[in-house]
Amino acid sequence: MRTAPLKATALFLATTALLVADVPAAHAEEPAHVLRVCADPAGLPYSNDHAEGFENRIAVVLAKELRARVEYTWWAQRRGFLRNTLNAGACDVVMAVPAGLDMVRTTKPYYRSTFAFVTRKDGALGDLRSIDDPRLRQLRIGVPLAGDDGANPAPVHALGRRGITDGIRGFPLYGELGRTLPAAAEALGRGEIDVAVLWGPVAGAAAKKSSVPLVAVPLVEERDLEQPFTFAMAMGVRKEDAALAARLDAAIAAKREAITSILRDAGVPLLPLEERAREAKPDAH
Repeated sequence: MRTAPLKATALFLATTALLVADVPAAHAEEPAHVLRVCADPAGLPYSNDHAEGFENRIAVVLAKELRARVEYTWWAQRRGFLRNTLNAGACDVVMAVPAGLDMVRTTKPYYRSTFAFVTRKDGALGDLRSIDDPRLRQLRIGVPLAGDDGANPAPVHALGRRGITDGIRGFPLYGELGRTLPAAAEALGRGEIDVAVLWGPVAGAAAKKSSVPLVAVPLVEERDLEQPFTFAMAMGVRKEDAALAARLDAAIAAKREAITSILRDAGVPLLPLEERAREAKPDAH
């Protein structure tokens, strides 16, 4: 965060007070702080350049607690996002990264979510909860696929290990971001697939926004072999920026109720928050 050193700021304020001693103290303004956020301009349900995502809303809450204003550096959240934004010094905080991500210093986690089954509310699959449910072998299943430039989400591998491949229909992983409704959810509404398996925030947004009533149900399993389905999400700053991380930790603690309310309003399936030293990347943000 670009702020003047405390001593320099204090000296500036003292000098200003001497020059305008006749101005009542109640009218003095605090220095303008800035929370410089790295974000995707078309990354709904997380963020966009119209501030419609739930991460945009959380950024405003934290900025107010820090007595700052929000400024954005926009960059598509694809391969190279951190390198070209946060770690290039263009901005100072990424609103959500997996807790313990190596490339950054992370705050304490502020929410934890998982993958979810998304089905039509008027169908008979609303009780689908397990990756081992035998009905999956007969269903048409929509899943996000990363293609050649990244790892597929853990549930895709879990289905493959069970030999559940014939009914799989892939949708572009990054193509889900920025859409009013994820492509898999649109296909579900049209009856082209029976169920979609999506990362929790995307699944929740789909259930809230679809014109065809949908329901998102979290997977009951938390992992499959070595691959987790659940992830604790934190904020990321540069490794050397311990001071900003500490300020964000304090702000998150102070505004936890407001943050949780925003997440629930966005439809994010929330699990009990467990602060862990390290969690892997969900490959769906």
